[in-house]
Amino acid sequence: MQNEYDAVIVGAGVNSLACAVHLGAKGWRVGVFEQAGKPGGAVKTLELTSPGFRHDWAAMNLSLFAGSVFFRTYGEDLIGHGLEFAPASNCFASVFDNGKWLGVSTGPGETRARIAAFSEADANAWDQLCTDFPGTAEYIFALLGNPMQMHIQGKLLAKALFRKGFSWTADLVRLLLSSPRKWLTETFQSDHVRATMATWGMHLDFAPDMAGGAVFPYLESMANQHFGMVIGKGGADTLTRAMVAKIEASGGAVHCGSRVARIVRKGGKATGVELEDGSEITAKRAVIANVAPSGLMNLLDGQSGDSAFDGKMVKFTHAPGTMMIHLALDGLPDWAASEELKTFAYVHIAPSLDQMARTYQQAVAGLLPDEPVLVVGQPTVVDPSRAPEGKHVLWVQVRMVPGEIRGDAAGKITETDWAKVKEIYADRALEMIERHAPGLKAKIISRAVVSPLDLEADNPNLVGGDQIAGSHHLSQNFLFRPALGHATGKTPVDGLHLTGASVWPGAGTGAGAGYMLAQKLGGK
Repeated sequence: MQNEYDAVIVGAGVNSLACAVHLGAKGWRVGVFEQAGKPGGAVKTLELTSPGFRHDWAAMNLSLFAGSVFFRTYGEDLIGHGLEFAPASNCFASVFDNGKWLGVSTGPGETRARIAAFSEADANAWDQLCTDFPGTAEYIFALLGNPMQMHIQGKLLAKALFRKGFSWTADLVRLLLSSPRKWLTETFQSDHVRATMATWGMHLDFAPDMAGGAVFPYLESMANQHFGMVIGKGGADTLTRAMVAKIEASGGAVHCGSRVARIVRKGGKATGVELEDGSEITAKRAVIANVAPSGLMNLLDGQSGDSAFDGKMVKFTHAPGTMMIHLALDGLPDWAASEELKTFAYVHIAPSLDQMARTYQQAVAGLLPDEPVLVVGQPTVVDPSRAPEGKHVLWVQVRMVPGEIRGDAAGKITETDWAKVKEIYADRALEMIERHAPGLKAKIISRAVVSPLDLEADNPNLVGGDQIAGSHHLSQNFLFRPALGHATGKTPVDGLHLTGASVWPGAGTGAGAGYMLAQKLGGK
């Protein structure tokens, strides 16, 4: 193993790999060190159930990556290194207890017609959102795609004011600050339409009443309508394998099974890392840590030299956890509401804003929710190569759940150890799916259940199973992610930089934090 690089990166998540790709293209030799046996962090694919069934460990949707500035720059190279997408035109849907359903698709008029069956007024509102989306998206994507620095974001605000006027700009700011419930109840009349859109807030720690969460249901709904969704051909790891190949082609290396024990400092400057086996790796130009704030403090032996910074890192808060259920199936679920649901990449089971709010509060209180939000992914609908011919995989996120169990909101589960609870709680989730898709359980060939603590053991950034590596509430977003003055990944230690989902612009597969840091260090 080479013991000296221009940059040493801790962790091999998507942001790390994007950072290494860009630095490698700028002539840097980069070494990436990952504790797990495979690169990718939350983005990897494994045969978890039966041979031939490929399951995305955590992340499945690669749309953010496909639409990212990083992909626009390096997409051709990555495709040359084996990256393949599988597009979905039927993106997401929700099923309801009254046998109704609603889905968002890219086909002309399809989504509008489904919404009109609930409310013509809502269909008209949808039309207006679609008409306005290109102009609105230009500024939201610019906000998310630029470093969170006052002079940069100030120029963006000035541009909006000059080109769009005060009223339009104020409405955009109001959207960014609103809760999902506030925006959805102002925009739509149907509870079914509101619930269908609100599920995307739950993907990012935004229960219906959390300020700042409206933009995520808005963006996901509009982006899926306009562009569709993509997943990875053969599995999400097509992304990580292509980036690793690109890094190696530039003279870099990705070392898995190599846990970093601490960051080495000399004269107040980060000069490298020490691995668990005691070997020291030197970084001539930068040490980059793709870790949660608490993990950064562990690598610094609890002290950066700036007590104010240390306090902010220790107080960084995480979202509730997620449990994953991976199923190998003889056939797709037979959704009672419509056969058409078999064509959707995602089917949500989250019947109302009130149910989502209750689930979130139960999880925050340490209780196993009586009725969790379920995200049922059907990847083999889009990409049959993930399973043997005629077979399927089901990817189920159980959101939200506590990392530390204090009780059961339903009063039925008495155990509090996730190792004992996960199979029992998986049965509760599968019963919920069975109510909407009778006969599902009879189609299960095998299953693998991944608890929040299993997720954390594989990737310490997912504290308590928090798949988004830190709450995105307003107090910990924008200028405050992970803390005021550090949204660019700056740390008090010279030569040490923080990246990953805990840094602006936050969670997802868009690789924004890693790419922006690489541009800052190596140039654009």
